[in-house]
Amino acid sequence: MSKFDFIKEFIKISPVCCSRIDLAKPDRPNQVELGRKEDSRVHKLFLDPTGSHLVISLSTSECLYLNRNTQKVRSLSRWRGHLIESVGWNKLLRTETNTGPILVGTSQGIIFEAEISASEGSLFNTNPDQYFKQVHSLEEDGRPAPVCCIEVERGPESKVVIIATTRKRLFQFVGRVAEGSEQQGFSAIFSQNQELLPSFQEFPFNMGYSEITFYTPKLRSCPKAFAWMMGNGVLYGQLDYVKLDSLLSDVQVWDYTPDIDFSFNKPISIVLTQFHFLLLLPDRVKAICTLNGQVVYEDVFPDKFGTLKKMIKDPAGGLVWIYTEKAVFRYHIQREARDVWQMYMSMNKFDLAKEYCRDRPECMDIVLAKEAEHCFQDKRYLESAKCYALTQNYFEEIALKFIEAKQEEALKEFLLKKLNNLKQSEKTQITLLVTWLTELYLNRLGLLQSDEGKHGVFQETRDEFRKFLSSSKHKECLYNNRTTIYDLLASHGNVDDMVYFSVIMQDYERVISHHCQHDDYSAALEVLSKHCDEKLFYKFSPILMQHIPKKVVDAWIQMGSRLEPKKLIPALVNYSQMGSTQQVNETIRYMEFCVYQLTVTEEAIHNYLLSLYAKYKPDSLLWYLEQAGSHLSDIHYDLKYALRLCAEHGYLQACVLVYKIMELYEEAVDLALQVDVDLAKTCADLPEDDEELRKKLWLKIACHVVQEEKDVKKAMNCLSSCNLLKIEDILPFFPDFVTIDHFKEAICSSLEEYNQHIDELKQEMEEATESAKRIREDIQEMRNKYGVVENQEKCAACDFPLLNRPFYLFLCGHMFHYDCLFQEVTPHLSTYKQTKLGELQKRLAAATQTSKSRHRPAPKEKEEGGDTASLGKGSAGVSREQIKSDIDDIIACECVYCGELMIKSIDKPFIDPQKFEEEKSSWL
Repeated sequence: MSKFDFIKEFIKISPVCCSRIDLAKPDRPNQVELGRKEDSRVHKLFLDPTGSHLVISLSTSECLYLNRNTQKVRSLSRWRGHLIESVGWNKLLRTETNTGPILVGTSQGIIFEAEISASEGSLFNTNPDQYFKQVHSLEEDGRPAPVCCIEVERGPESKVVIIATTRKRLFQFVGRVAEGSEQQGFSAIFSQNQELLPSFQEFPFNMGYSEITFYTPKLRSCPKAFAWMMGNGVLYGQLDYVKLDSLLSDVQVWDYTPDIDFSFNKPISIVLTQFHFLLLLPDRVKAICTLNGQVVYEDVFPDKFGTLKKMIKDPAGGLVWIYTEKAVFRYHIQREARDVWQMYMSMNKFDLAKEYCRDRPECMDIVLAKEAEHCFQDKRYLESAKCYALTQNYFEEIALKFIEAKQEEALKEFLLKKLNNLKQSEKTQITLLVTWLTELYLNRLGLLQSDEGKHGVFQETRDEFRKFLSSSKHKECLYNNRTTIYDLLASHGNVDDMVYFSVIMQDYERVISHHCQHDDYSAALEVLSKHCDEKLFYKFSPILMQHIPKKVVDAWIQMGSRLEPKKLIPALVNYSQMGSTQQVNETIRYMEFCVYQLTVTEEAIHNYLLSLYAKYKPDSLLWYLEQAGSHLSDIHYDLKYALRLCAEHGYLQACVLVYKIMELYEEAVDLALQVDVDLAKTCADLPEDDEELRKKLWLKIACHVVQEEKDVKKAMNCLSSCNLLKIEDILPFFPDFVTIDHFKEAICSSLEEYNQHIDELKQEMEEATESAKRIREDIQEMRNKYGVVENQEKCAACDFPLLNRPFYLFLCGHMFHYDCLFQEVTPHLSTYKQTKLGELQKRLAAATQTSKSRHRPAPKEKEEGGDTASLGKGSAGVSREQIKSDIDDIIACECVYCGELMIKSIDKPFIDPQKFEEEKSSWL
């Protein structure tokens, strides 16, 4: 049954009523009375594709209408007097209650335009036929001919096609209808063809009637093929809506077979499917293939069902229906296209053959093999190679076939296609094909290169070869077998492609080596700079530096910190005899870039730059040493090496600078005196913390000035430059002949300084005496100072009354019990003071015990020695007081809350870390 939502119906006419059969309920037919006259018979039935409208043509030239939603048959009064032979339904504007404009063909060759409505109509018009007007007439041999079939189709771009047939003619009416004017009917189509004779196809013989059928691949689409059953046979072909002169294309005629005799065995109906047309004969059905005209199926009906009357096709469901006088048969066509590929293949229509076996790999392989063989026979070797590559035929046989035919291009195409069809897991096969293709490409390039007239083909082949080498799909295979590819390229002398392949494989070392071997150093540097491989820079910089030093240094500078300058030293020191000056200048330029721009701190770089300055740019040496810093932490070169280097080249001022950095001030002054006295003076002032050394250095300078330069005036200037030198220090250096006039002023100045110094000492002594006097007075005053303690005062530590135990009173106002203050102060004391405090306590306890024992009553024999006991008591009392004083000096030297102890304890935790866990558990 149909899978569509709407219900399909089939109509069968009996002599007394109309039977409507719902295919969803075939066992419960609906009977509709026709209400016709006894002498009239049903001539033909016309059911629209949706099953909504039925037109019944009677032999009495009357017509009846039945809608599928009603039980009442209605008469079409305007149609009376015309024997209806065909109806062309409107497939665009029809509804369940209205047919829209339709075409009607009569037995007199007249074509009418009509419209039928199932509604009751108005008060003045109750007929279902809205209008009925003539639009055209058909003739054969100058006489009217019955309109056997009429079909209305709409093509693309608002094109309307009307096909009408008579007994031996097929008419075509083609026109365009403006968008939105479809409701106006088909008069405009016929009027467009009025001036010219309509296009028609005619055959000389007729059998009294004809029938045309169409094949529509999809519902509500345009028909693609047609089949016309007429007197000479069956005319079938395709419908081409683009053609202007005729809609029919690829037309063929299938002649009736000898068993079809028009006297008693004429064909009755025809139905067209995708690849066959079914021909209905009085006792059988024949299925003929439209591809080769062969009868592929024949079904004979037994006589018990009566004579076959009609065959029709459901345009929506594709089912074929055949009815006789007593029964209705249904044909369901399945897998119609299963063997079509063989027919197309036999007709050499390989594209169509592949289309209909796309989901059958075994059949596809047969078609491809056949196509490949056909192309090979026609010497279309490239097309043959493409097809062979898709087949499962033996690889060796196909390859040998092209080799024997000397078709290298076709062989290459075959190998390429075969390579693209391989899986990545088939590595052995991929390696074989890649290597073979490389050899083929190289052979082809070698032949084309020797032929000057084929430069364009050569360039095209080279581009194709390079595209093959750069294929991402086979990159892994090419990389794993790059040595073999290199050998093949080298054996053919193909240097350019070898370089190209090296770049693809990122084997830049080989590319650079090639350029260097051919003295193309700029190209080598360009490859280096483009790919920025540090290892390659280290390897090839020495040779490049010999030939293009400026460009190499520019490339190094562009690389910046990605290069390690230390690894470039071999390239920097590799000088040649020619052009060494340029190399040296570029070397210095790069070293300066490393030191000043990259701030490299490696000692080797700085030492090398020093050596270059010392040898080639002495003017820059001193400047470098000065800006490098004066502290050892700032120096990145070897001081001893720098000193030896400067000494070897006689750069004394630079040596002095190095001595200064090394803090060898005596050596610096000694050497500076050979250059400049002012330079020596600057060196002599450097040891600021060592006055003895400074004085010694200035004495060296003074001795040099007096003994070497014999300049007394300059020697006197040394006294004014250094406040550590006195006139008596430099007098021994002067010769005996020097008179006092030269340094009288200096002596006087020195004596004045001595007098001034004596006065300052006297003043300091007087100030010290006065200060001592004031201190004694303060001490005496402090002895008499006291404080008042009220009876309600409490200890600042324990908050208990103060007067019940010994206590301390501080000037700040805080008061502590002796034992409370002892506990507060002890944790903050140093280990030494804690030990000393413990010893004092022990001594105090011993002294107290001794005092108590002496206060006890003594025996009589001892009373006589009272003076001795009294003396002992006094000694013990003095000892206890001293011990207490020492203890007070430790624990009561200052207030624990206001003094230094509290300030020092600010960073100590409130809880001892060692007792933290214990304290924590006590709170839980």
